[in-house]
Amino acid sequence: MWLMSNATVTVIRPKKIFHLRDLKELWDYRELLYFFTWRDLKVRYKQTFIGAAWAIFQPFVTMVVFSVFFGGLAKIPSDGVPYPIFVYTGLLFWQFFSAALSSTSNSLVGNQALITKVYFPRLILPVSSVITQLVDFAIAALILLGLMFYYGFMPSLLGIAIVPLLLIITFMASVGGGLFLAAINVKYRDVRYALPFFVQILLFVTPVIYPASIAGKYSKLLAINPMTGVIQNARAALLGTAPVNWLLLGISAIGCFVLLIVGIYVFKKVERYFADIV
Repeated sequence: MWLMSNATVTVIRPKKIFHLRDLKELWDYRELLYFFTWRDLKVRYKQTFIGAAWAIFQPFVTMVVFSVFFGGLAKIPSDGVPYPIFVYTGLLFWQFFSAALSSTSNSLVGNQALITKVYFPRLILPVSSVITQLVDFAIAALILLGLMFYYGFMPSLLGIAIVPLLLIITFMASVGGGLFLAAINVKYRDVRYALPFFVQILLFVTPVIYPASIAGKYSKLLAINPMTGVIQNARAALLGTAPVNWLLLGISAIGCFVLLIVGIYVFKKVERYFADIV
């Protein structure tokens, strides 16, 4: 009886919106976040012949194909720098964003058994998916370093310092959009079919294979896309194609932050129903 009277009972109540206590909870479960990230990395490259080299192979082959067709045959301008390094710089950040968006949107459905049986902060699943893609980004960045050495590009201290900021902005866009799509995907499985088409269309309205200047008077419309500021300023900082456009970078940062807040709000609002409908 004495043991029962001194037992600690924890009552878990769902919260509709994001609260500061959620940040503390994420920190308390940081080891679980590490476990999910490491698990995703191992599962992705399990029973593969070249393993983690796929993180390099995919953007490299895409760069070669784009260089042949868009840079060689279509003669798309590249702001005065060799087209392979021009397009690879854009692809590096674009594939981080698109891959993180895709994996995050399926993070809840793919972990159905865990969600329905064990309690943990649900935010850990989408965040770990984005961190996994960040590891792939770091591996694929080795090719960019090789291209910069081959073509004789030496980034300035500002160029090196701005890369973490660009990653933070891309991280916010990936998490915000991923949380929104993951919450919808739990109930409406159309997301898994519509998202690849959406990402493919979004590629052509993002200056990945062409410079933003080619759009002329419509280049301002491209600024609505938050990845435009990231990719354009990545080239400016690392390749010196133009001065860093701080206004455009600020627009991208604000847009991605708003997207992150909206994604968190939608995710937390429907979080209480995940275990029932997943």
